[in-house]
Amino acid sequence: MERLLESLHTAPIVDKDGYEYLVHPITNGVPMLDPALLREVVVEILRHIDVHVDKLVVPEAMGIHIGAAVSLQTDIPLVVIRKRPYGLEGEQRLFKETGYSHSEMYVNDIDADDRIVILDDLLSTGGTLAAICETLDEIGCDIADIVVVMRKVGGESAFEEVDHDVTSLVDISVADDEVTIHRSVVDESD
Repeated sequence: MERLLESLHTAPIVDKDGYEYLVHPITNGVPMLDPALLREVVVEILRHIDVHVDKLVVPEAMGIHIGAAVSLQTDIPLVVIRKRPYGLEGEQRLFKETGYSHSEMYVNDIDADDRIVILDDLLSTGGTLAAICETLDEIGCDIADIVVVMRKVGGESAFEEVDHDVTSLVDISVADDEVTIHRSVVDESD
């Protein structure tokens, strides 16, 4: 986790209409994502998930690289929750609300008897992950684990209303052009 923790301290922070926004390779794809950083994240994720599941589930777009890398390591099929409909049989629509947008996403290839792991890059306002869990619960699948690389702390989160636990590799806050690390899985293994 050395690379991830160091990358958090060197990642640019930009002002987006008064909001301090962390620009990070894992959560934004810029600056360029070093394969060693992604590998380190995947190895840590593998320590925290049940690999005896039917599918890995990730939201488009920034969960895809994480899910693909975990899928390659585990041979667990990958399902991407998409931002547009395809009209396939059984497609489920979900409505998500984040701190800065409202939109729909679409779930395909998840069945009631599936046992799944949800992976994502960042849990911030919790709107996307809460909507995904609600929809997957309605489908009736078994959510075995939820792991995010980073979780922003210090604000309200829609995920607090969800009846599932989430594991984050690192908890952070961004203020005054600085990232503060509040907790990481490295702290817990000491």
